[in-house]
Amino acid sequence: MGKQNFPGVLKHERFALVDNSPSINQRLRNLHDRLRRTVPTVERIACALYDPGSDMLKTFVNSTLHGEPIAGYEFRLAESVSLSHLARTAEYRLIADIPAVLNPDSPHTSWIIQQGYRTSFTVPIYDNNAFAGMIFFNSRQADAFTARMQVDLGLCAALISMMVSGELAAVRALSASAHIAREFANLRDFETGAHLERMARYARLIAKSVAGIYDLNDEFIEHVYLFAPLHDIGKIGVPDRVLLKPGPLDSEERQVMEEHVVKGHRMVANMLADFGLQSLPDAAIMRNLVVSHHEFLDGSGYPNHLRGDAVPVEARIVTVADIFDALTSVRPYKTAWSVERACEELERMARAGKLDLPCVQAIGAHAAEFATITERFRDAA
Repeated sequence: MGKQNFPGVLKHERFALVDNSPSINQRLRNLHDRLRRTVPTVERIACALYDPGSDMLKTFVNSTLHGEPIAGYEFRLAESVSLSHLARTAEYRLIADIPAVLNPDSPHTSWIIQQGYRTSFTVPIYDNNAFAGMIFFNSRQADAFTARMQVDLGLCAALISMMVSGELAAVRALSASAHIAREFANLRDFETGAHLERMARYARLIAKSVAGIYDLNDEFIEHVYLFAPLHDIGKIGVPDRVLLKPGPLDSEERQVMEEHVVKGHRMVANMLADFGLQSLPDAAIMRNLVVSHHEFLDGSGYPNHLRGDAVPVEARIVTVADIFDALTSVRPYKTAWSVERACEELERMARAGKLDLPCVQAIGAHAAEFATITERFRDAA
């Protein structure tokens, strides 16, 4: 059967949409500019998100006036006594002279001291009464934040918390809608909760690994992590006789299966409209994941047969994560492959020009972490 072109499929649009809708990073920079009218000594604002599944605090967005911002960094909350205390008590923390108080025993603290920061004001943030992350305010002056300034910093932290919570709530609304739809559709084998959890974590690891190559910031990486579970949402509309067929699909069945991309695009567009989220910053990342995660770099994928750079990087990431998960998972027609064997197959596909090589190499470079995710979130027997 020849290649099919499906009408109405949304193609790569990330840059256009981001230009029209300020990202959280941009909104944070705008807020930072306004804050400096009353707290001129604040030179850095950074927000880290908390992942309760791994107990990790992850860099998310920042506004840094001087020096190099720290990015792609995460650490276990339990390893910091003081931050764990803040998370439990909702207290603020002021450090008036960082080099005199903190030891450079972690990459983050070492970076803070190397960048010349002297004062730190830390505020925990909460979402639905659950600890959600930390906001850090820094200055290169010692004892830079007066009592009055600390009030302003607290008010700014509240605004940032609302901004982050709003973004996360939008993502949760979309994810919950997709989950309910899956439940009604009785979508079982291909979209188990464990599969979605694996996909999100694989995608995030790959995105972090290639961030330097493709100039990806932490906000982008986090959105890939949040949106990756929606990549195959269109399979809700695929009949069970095709979706759950234990053997190879014939040409007609394959065409039915491939149409899940178009169905997914329509579902995402409808959900965005239903929740009034058409202008959600970085919503195009979600659309690109849904529309282009079956595209190959040599143009042999579907539905638009994109080639090379025309395939959005977020789709390349999810494509590699999805194939890796398929190879290392049990299917009615195959046993689970080892991580090593899966990496060999992915590298073969990359050499053939189908997959993004840096994304594939990210798995080999972090094989132990991928194996841990594979084992921890294994499908129930």
